[in-house]
Amino acid sequence: MPKIPDLPGDVVPRGSEQEGWLRSQVAALCMLSHDRFPGSQPVSFGVKDLERLEKSDYWVCEKSDGVRILFVVLTNLDTNEQLVCIVDRHNSYRILPGMYFPHYENPSMPLRSTIIDAELVIDVDPQTRQETVRMLCFDCLVADNQNVMARTLDKRYYRLKEWFHKPFARMLRDHPHMASAQPFDIQVKEVNLSYHLDKVFAIDIPALQHGNDGLIYTPVATPYVPGTDKNMQWKPPSENSIDFKLVLRFPPLRQQPDQPDLHAKPVFALHVWLGGEGAKANYEPFDVMHVEDPEWESLKASGEQIDDRIVEVHWDPVGEHWRMMRFRDDKPHGNHRSVVDNIIQSIADGVEKDALLARSTAIKNSWKARHGQPAQAPPAAPTGLAAAPPPPYSNPNPYAPPPAAKPLPPSAAAVVHLGYGPMAPSPWSKVSGPTIVAGMKR
Repeated sequence: MPKIPDLPGDVVPRGSEQEGWLRSQVAALCMLSHDRFPGSQPVSFGVKDLERLEKSDYWVCEKSDGVRILFVVLTNLDTNEQLVCIVDRHNSYRILPGMYFPHYENPSMPLRSTIIDAELVIDVDPQTRQETVRMLCFDCLVADNQNVMARTLDKRYYRLKEWFHKPFARMLRDHPHMASAQPFDIQVKEVNLSYHLDKVFAIDIPALQHGNDGLIYTPVATPYVPGTDKNMQWKPPSENSIDFKLVLRFPPLRQQPDQPDLHAKPVFALHVWLGGEGAKANYEPFDVMHVEDPEWESLKASGEQIDDRIVEVHWDPVGEHWRMMRFRDDKPHGNHRSVVDNIIQSIADGVEKDALLARSTAIKNSWKARHGQPAQAPPAAPTGLAAAPPPPYSNPNPYAPPPAAKPLPPSAAAVVHLGYGPMAPSPWSKVSGPTIVAGMKR
């Protein structure tokens, strides 16, 4: 799995006066009535979304596999001093001392308060294996003290490049000694029109020096919306993943059924998030994760806390069970139940890469028609062969087998009979189970 970078900076203590002030400043700049993490979250891409790509303008880019952050520059207009910090999805703040961003019109003045949406990744040079922490910027909420969330994506992206990044990059070129003092390199992610998908697959993704987690489609004409947005994340159905909370449940001792057998291999229960924060976070059992014996021994040998952590899993259609990919300590919760249902539906009726590419010409012609440009002719058939008819778009994914032909995750009505007994704390579990667990229903 690709490496996930540790977040740099000085952690602002939870519940401190400084954290409260920072949250209030970000909420005010974003014009929000709450101080929760204001970043948008994409929804999973399915067959029905192919029609959306034809009807509306979208930009597409590769989805980097890293840590999602908001990058915040707060500028005091009285003193021209800047405070720079990052915010993760836990809504935790980290101060980055020593960073400075010049104004795009007058470099001798500071850029005013700005909030950027970004991803932190670790790039690994294929020749030297040298690692570089890099911030890839892809959207803008506030630019030079102006809230731009209501503006279209092209205008937000312009401000991201021209107001935020270019003046900063020019400053580092003019003063090279400053580059070594930066906590990470800063780049703007390249975006493409939605019908240039072949370039993303053939050029952009192969050139990456970090992990890729699919594609992100972002609508051009709509505003930036905190929370679940109209952004769509595409993955091949076989690579779709879900984040759950992992809960270990040990079986009872054979001779003492009222005591757990802490030397046995536990049941790896997956709990789904129903909402709530902190002590009020609400989870319920959803399913179980399959772990091979060598994997369990490796997890024990790591000495790490295993229980009560967020784990990313994928559906194995051969074994027809969930399989672990990695722990996601960068996320405060697993996916919400509604998101889980959407992802499972995406696994069931997902769009394969070939079907997505096959739709590109239709997407391009629809785009050009909306903007009064001539359409592109379909690709010519090879010489001497009759042209094949276009795929039947009443079934937008003609390359996918019928749903019944491929195994699907358990339905919401399934019942998983586990039949194990009393639980208790263990060396690998910091929580206790219920007194009796006769079965797990969903």
